[in-house]
Amino acid sequence: MSSSVSYWILNSARNSIATLQGGGRLYSRCASNWNKSKWRLFSPALATLKNDAPCGSFALQKAYRHTSTEEDDFHLQLSPEQVNEVLRAGESAHKILDLVNGVPNSVLRFESNQLAANSPVEDRRGVASCLQTNGLMFGIFDGHGGHACAQAVSERLFYYVAVSLMSQQTLEQMEGAMESMKPLLPILQWLKHPGDSIYKDVTSMHLDHLRVYWQELLDVHMEMGLNIEEALMYSFQRLDSDISLEIQAPLEDEMTRNLSLQVAFSGATACMAHVDGVHLHVANAGDCRAILGVQEDSGMWSCLPLTRDHNAWNQAELSRLKKEHPASEDKTVIMDDRLLGVLMPCRAFGDVQLKWSKELQRSVLERGFDTEALNIYQFTSPHYYTPPYLTAKPEVTYHRLRPQDKFLVLASDGLWDMLGNEDVVRLVVEHLAEAGRHKPDPAQRPANLGLMQSLLLQRKAQGLQAADQNAATHLIRHAIGSNEYGEMEPERLTAMLTLPEDLARMYRDDITVTVVYFNSDSIDACYKGD
Repeated sequence: MSSSVSYWILNSARNSIATLQGGGRLYSRCASNWNKSKWRLFSPALATLKNDAPCGSFALQKAYRHTSTEEDDFHLQLSPEQVNEVLRAGESAHKILDLVNGVPNSVLRFESNQLAANSPVEDRRGVASCLQTNGLMFGIFDGHGGHACAQAVSERLFYYVAVSLMSQQTLEQMEGAMESMKPLLPILQWLKHPGDSIYKDVTSMHLDHLRVYWQELLDVHMEMGLNIEEALMYSFQRLDSDISLEIQAPLEDEMTRNLSLQVAFSGATACMAHVDGVHLHVANAGDCRAILGVQEDSGMWSCLPLTRDHNAWNQAELSRLKKEHPASEDKTVIMDDRLLGVLMPCRAFGDVQLKWSKELQRSVLERGFDTEALNIYQFTSPHYYTPPYLTAKPEVTYHRLRPQDKFLVLASDGLWDMLGNEDVVRLVVEHLAEAGRHKPDPAQRPANLGLMQSLLLQRKAQGLQAADQNAATHLIRHAIGSNEYGEMEPERLTAMLTLPEDLARMYRDDITVTVVYFNSDSIDACYKGD
């Protein structure tokens, strides 16, 4: 790839903007809300630009990114150290040391990372353990139309799942604590929190609604609680229903009212995994994805998909949508490979523009909201006849873990737009092999210091960098830095990282990745225990 690639990328994007929009306001306001998986806010002509654009770009953090589109303010070069600093800024890793019934956890560790294209980033991620059960939960949440819905879902969904799995006795203890105003039993231990952006009084409202949910579970009188598949199914749909109802209810506090509106009128797809011993359940609504890396006895590696993208290329989704609406809408429910011509995923939280009646939308928005200041996208389609068109009902997959199941990858569609399932497995395996080669052998004596320094200088002179310690970082690096042949090109990587933030979104989406490694010995022990 030519070293002038970043100049070409910048100018091609700049020329396209000038051709399609003419002014600055439309782009600066809407670019962060548009891509293959989000609301279409541009004219169809811009969709052609996205399809023709090269794959892979990354928006730098504020410290490195430039919002100017003037060439004399645009710096094309980052040092290898700066590239690594930016790529690794969002890294997270955690070793699981807990014992379950005297046996090490089936999850050994996880590694995660996130890089933004939108400003602010619209993806979220979370990892937590259920303190009232033995389960570990991992989630990827891909927002669109803003980050509000993804933030709310990432903070709340795990609580709904955990409550769903509680026994009747535990739920009674929870309710008793609330009635007597005593501290609640701990529900979750966050290992990777999605980040706080909800104010305390809003969190109090969320707890009230979670309490209503567990009260309803108490009324059902199930001694052992829901099974995991039911818990995942009901939790997704119940949280989405609560998001919808919260803005319909009269709210006196302006901040709570505005935030609830932003959550309901933005959207988020979600993919979460629940791991309990050898039992792996994955719930997916939208176009995030989960895959397993499997190593056969022969040593060969393969990929086992655990989710299906809910979009226009999924024939089962097309059939479902057509069955749910009159035959007269067969040609309009999906147009230009999008739901009603505007939204790529066919399942998502929020997005009440595709769920509420027109009358309900008007009645809520007429309460005096400053929709422009809140960046609320109001959708009106000439083919909007029989809502709801969108659902948050997840597709749940169960897989019984085997010793050959080595790792699980969950990621937002920003990764899968760039890399195929098999590519992702191959890259994680390469990362593990590379990490193994660089792992010091305690049986060997330390090398001569002079020789070590010579090797380091030689490596630096060759432009080689220390291997990524985090598999998620390794995946993101290759997603944005590889050419069409799968070869890493440092010039391309640097070019994508140095795109100004007001152009970066035209070339790629936010990318969020979590890689979960399984403990094969523990899984094998579970089978022997059985």
